[in-house]
Amino acid sequence: MTLYVYVDNSNLWIEGRRVSAVRKGMAANAVEAMNRKITDGSWSYDFGKLYEAICPDTAMIGRSALFGSRPPANDSIWELAREEGFEVAVYDRNAANKEKQVDTAISTMMLEDSYEHMKEGDRVVLVSGDRDYLPVIESLRRREIPTTVVFWEHATGRELKQEPVDYIALDSLFDHLTMNRHPAGDQ
Repeated sequence: MTLYVYVDNSNLWIEGRRVSAVRKGMAANAVEAMNRKITDGSWSYDFGKLYEAICPDTAMIGRSALFGSRPPANDSIWELAREEGFEVAVYDRNAANKEKQVDTAISTMMLEDSYEHMKEGDRVVLVSGDRDYLPVIESLRRREIPTTVVFWEHATGRELKQEPVDYIALDSLFDHLTMNRHPAGDQ
């Protein structure tokens, strides 16, 4: 089996910050955090640990790609992703500072890969909970290419948690994924 892995970094990071806010008591639950736009601005995740969690050592990797908005110059996640062998696709935000093109770019790459590279027994791993991916997942299913969706419980569309999609909630991996940051001078 060969895995084809596609990660929506912006959504993963934003929703992880909501989970962290709830865990720190900044919001009573994820719904309140979403409605009140509460996030833990100090939270970040360890890309290498995410990769380990979603890509077992025994799996062959056909492609792994990380998508997101153009990060600040000091954001190291993109370099870490490259070191793990991920292709990186970065898009500029629009004039209203909204992310554009990411979901479409992921969907396009998934379909292109399915026709150009995937074969029977291969599997797609999608790290996003957006229902916009349902048409692509359905297209893959009709061609017998299974999809595993990996994302935060509160931010994953109900349809992405049901057959024929295999769903893995990231919530139980929160502590494992959280980037350990050391205060200045504390090594």
